Amino acid sequence: MNDATPLWEFADISKAYPGVLANDKVCIKLMKGSIHGLLGENGCGKSTMIKTLSGVQQPDSGKILHDGKVVQIPGPLAARDMGIATVFQEFSIVPTLSVGENIFLGNMPRSRFGVIDWAKVHSESARVLKEMDIDIDSEAITGDLSVGEQQLVEIAKAIAMDASMIILDEPTAALGEDEIEQLHQLLRNMRSRGTAILYVSHRLDEVERIVDEVTILRGGCVVSAAGETEINVSEIVSAMVGGDVGEHYPKENNSTEDVVLRASGLKTKLGVSDATFALRRGEVLGLGGVLGSGRTEIARALFGVDKLTSGSVELDGAPVKFRNEMEAIQAGVALVPENRKTDGLFFNFRASGNITAASLASISKLGLLDLAAEGAGTERLMDELEISAQAEAKTVNFLSGGNQQKIVIARWLFAEAQVLILDEPTQGIDIGAKIAVYKLMNALTRAGKSIILISSDHDELLAMSDRVAIVQHGAIKKIVDASELSHDDLVRASADQIHHTPQELADS
Repeated sequence: MNDATPLWEFADISKAYPGVLANDKVCIKLMKGSIHGLLGENGCGKSTMIKTLSGVQQPDSGKILHDGKVVQIPGPLAARDMGIATVFQEFSIVPTLSVGENIFLGNMPRSRFGVIDWAKVHSESARVLKEMDIDIDSEAITGDLSVGEQQLVEIAKAIAMDASMIILDEPTAALGEDEIEQLHQLLRNMRSRGTAILYVSHRLDEVERIVDEVTILRGGCVVSAAGETEINVSEIVSAMVGGDVGEHYPKENNSTEDVVLRASGLKTKLGVSDATFALRRGEVLGLGGVLGSGRTEIARALFGVDKLTSGSVELDGAPVKFRNEMEAIQAGVALVPENRKTDGLFFNFRASGNITAASLASISKLGLLDLAAEGAGTERLMDELEISAQAEAKTVNFLSGGNQQKIVIARWLFAEAQVLILDEPTQGIDIGAKIAVYKLMNALTRAGKSIILISSDHDELLAMSDRVAIVQHGAIKKIVDASELSHDDLVRASADQIHHTPQELADS
């Protein structure tokens, strides 16, 4: 193979499902020592292409070439044997196994007697994690790790294979800025060693920083091949959606001086050490911090998931103490969780069952569900939030990430929540769906509702928040107007040891 020959090449790949042409004569060339971005909105055909190159499915027509020779990839094991490692958006880890066992799952090193070499499993896992500059114990149980740490384990599995080609599908969706930069530096090192990397992400700011070239899909077709689109956010968005979408962060300032929720000295046994803040009516209060800083733990404490060991919460001036999630819901507090797939949705339900799940008493008579009331409420919210009509025709597992996220938010609107905690609300959804969520946040604050926003996307956090609370080790260290912070300021503030008294924070 000469330098001009792609390591892997798709040539006129087509794949159809009943009623849908997912890929239509797609052509992509993946070169050694290059990071190639595969971009497009949800439903554009990216996932189908990933499955084809990973051997999960076979194309209906077209050719796949490796080192210039036509090949077939009959299955995932064949793909692995050919040097292809894939990190899918949906985790494939086994939560009851250790980190080391997951990293080498299906490819365990063995002794000369054919038994698993456990010492080598953990020593090699530790080596890979050290190379990634990630502080995770190879003997830790993977299910005990945070979502972000589990994502890093998924990436470590691919790196441990020493593959010549790595496919990353939304690899940073659950990572903070520091972890993203660590991953990007690792990818740059792999690129310099000649690895071909296919990088799929909805976070276009990081795409701009890391990729060498992009292929953009729309409606299953290539609308921009490598070299045809300048690698900057505006040009990429224009090619993805077929025109300018306008302002990426359409923020409205609806904050008042009226304090809705006041937290003082919150502590839990599960990661909250000192959270003190005031949330105003119509405000978006952002929680900023690195992965594992305690942002999600603060959300869980406010929502009654984790029991407070000390501290107090006031809602509309009255003290409250939530013993569980139902008491928080009844008081008008809602949580849109970080992982909507495992914690936020009933995938065997349609939209209506998901939207009304937290408020069944309000649409029940004599213990029986009032289907007419459920249908009317669901129809109203689906119309207001522009949720696909297909959401009532099929279960939510068949919907796009954007529609799924809006259904979770609709649940809390149906429950008439006044305080909404949004934990990574745009994780894994495309640019159009993100803008829809931002506009929904504006509508909520315009109506006098208040939002606590947790986001690992610093641009999003700064653009959509009125104020930002810096979280370190489960404590809120500083609260600053978002307009006074830059991206670099937020990164530095998340790392600095800044101390304020509880009263200073409560009065902020």
